[in-house]
Amino acid sequence: MRMRTVAYFAITLFVSAPLWAQTHYRDPLNEKEVDQLRETAMEPEKRLKLMIEFIRARMVALQQARSDPKMGKDRGQRIHDLLEDIAGLVDEVDDNVENYNERSADLRKPLQQVVQMDSELQIKLRELKAIADDPKTTDEAADYKFALEDATESVNQSAETSRKLLEEQSVKFAEAKKKK
Repeated sequence: MRMRTVAYFAITLFVSAPLWAQTHYRDPLNEKEVDQLRETAMEPEKRLKLMIEFIRARMVALQQARSDPKMGKDRGQRIHDLLEDIAGLVDEVDDNVENYNERSADLRKPLQQVVQMDSELQIKLRELKAIADDPKTTDEAADYKFALEDATESVNQSAETSRKLLEEQSVKFAEAKKKK
């Protein structure tokens, strides 16, 4: 009898785990954005440009949420969700850059845009951290402090790898040009 209970519990856990994970995952992109990205899958420059636009849109929404007096107690959670979206999208940009680089795509122009975006995000995230560290916003900041750290880490890593890859590609394509 005990073995049957354990087996039942294990099967229930095995079956319900994926369902639980699905219910708690929020896709940072809406359907329109997903469709736009699908259309540009084979065009690195266009795809990365779109993703940068989506990230910047989330940052604008975050700044609006910060200054909207109507948000009240929901502001911290809204900022949290937007920070998670930003971190997820920045990580997705990095994955795309890595995939396109493996295919020897010329990413110099889009990488310049990624580096610029990362720099802008670093500044804005530092400003948000300063606000979160203010004793007046401690309660609200508790809702998004971890998401802010995660987003900051993602952006900093993206900035580092994008700058390095831009340098490598600049050298690589300059040498290839010399050989011709």
